[in-house]
Amino acid sequence: MPDAKVKIGFDLNGESVEVAFAPHKTLLEVLREDLGLTGTKHGCELGECGTCAVLVDGKPVLSCLVLGLACAGRRVKTVEGMAVSGKLHPLQDTFAELGAAQCGYCTPAFLLAAEALLAEHPKPSRDEIKQALSGNLCRCTGYVKIYEAVELAAARMRGERAEPARETLYGHP
Repeated sequence: MPDAKVKIGFDLNGESVEVAFAPHKTLLEVLREDLGLTGTKHGCELGECGTCAVLVDGKPVLSCLVLGLACAGRRVKTVEGMAVSGKLHPLQDTFAELGAAQCGYCTPAFLLAAEALLAEHPKPSRDEIKQALSGNLCRCTGYVKIYEAVELAAARMRGERAEPARETLYGHP
């Protein structure tokens, strides 16, 4: 039966969902095609660019390499689940504030990878940030503003009164 579908349930962005799909579909395809959540981006579909990263049980995974079936009963979080009650996540705020996104294609995956890092390490070093985000590629922004946005969000999430460095906002003299 080539049109046979499977039905699974899982937690998606804090809500229980059930979805029916062809059993060969990846989590990326299920999210975009069957659930209409297009914040998760198609990239290389080979697990090399990181563009499709989402959180599964709090850990970053490449949704192009995970079968949708493998997510039954799991917790999946996409960029659509970051804002709460209409308020952006601090990472979303700092990415916008610092211009850490240009075309924005890679941004959802960077945001989720950074969120997972900050959940485990509220005060990461620059090297820890680089390591945590090393699986995500960006072609236009460059990485410095992304790292600085993560550092600024981390400080604010710790309750510190933190402002971006002048050089970050206005460029280096």
